[in-house]
Amino acid sequence: MPHPIPLFLPFMSLFITSLNSGSNGNCYYIGNDTEAVLVDAGISCRETEKRMKRLGLDMSKIKAVFISHEHGDHISGVETLANKYRLPVYITAATLANSRLRINTQLVRGFAAYEPVSIGDLSVLAFPKLHDAIDPHSFVISHKGVNVGVFTDIGSPCKHVIENFGKCHIAFLEANYDEYMLENGRYPIHLKRRISGDKGHLSNNQALELFIKHKHPELSLLYLSHLSKDNNSPHLALDLFASFAEDTDIAVASRYKETPVSRVPTGIAATNTDISPAETVQMSLF
Repeated sequence: MPHPIPLFLPFMSLFITSLNSGSNGNCYYIGNDTEAVLVDAGISCRETEKRMKRLGLDMSKIKAVFISHEHGDHISGVETLANKYRLPVYITAATLANSRLRINTQLVRGFAAYEPVSIGDLSVLAFPKLHDAIDPHSFVISHKGVNVGVFTDIGSPCKHVIENFGKCHIAFLEANYDEYMLENGRYPIHLKRRISGDKGHLSNNQALELFIKHKHPELSLLYLSHLSKDNNSPHLALDLFASFAEDTDIAVASRYKETPVSRVPTGIAATNTDISPAETVQMSLF
């Protein structure tokens, strides 16, 4: 005889937050009920601990850190964090060689583009991108049919970024600068050219075009990320996206503090074609 269908179907959740996003430090948390990963560790270990505690997130659930590239705002906290909590650090050989990081060699792990890494029930997929670093990558973290992508520090949307952004149900997407503010701001010409170049950062308009043309039909939550302090503003970026948001919730990942935790059901409760809207929650501190 077939097994009866249970009255209450089990489900799990993904918990997602930005601990900080900007040129002063980047760190993104994606985890399920039992394990989590950090994408980049660009704020201090102490600040990471404080922000995790305020959100009610347990440091013991972090099982690995994935490093996108060697710039200081993505790696400044990784040495202390990894050595204190004995966390594996996934980093390419070229990025490590150009980073001056001093991590216990037993904690260093490599990764390659399009070769998924399993961290418990999480799957982390790296892919190349255009940025002025030696070997830059972005990541999509997947759990039971839900894909969460981190798309920052991107000069222009190459085919890898476009393809992987289109698979995501939740995404951190760079909206670094407003073109008018950058052009008319105080930065020297060489820095303006670096930021707006093909290996610099995405403008608000570039991010919006990627969102409009290539978003997944079930993209439920978009965090506008890595906003410039001098050449952008949260209100400006949010207003630009508001008219095109449709069923996607739009938020800004702050450069000053952590974002509230968003919970997304996974597994039996959600599939690739039926993703419930992200629910913003404050986790229990106990």
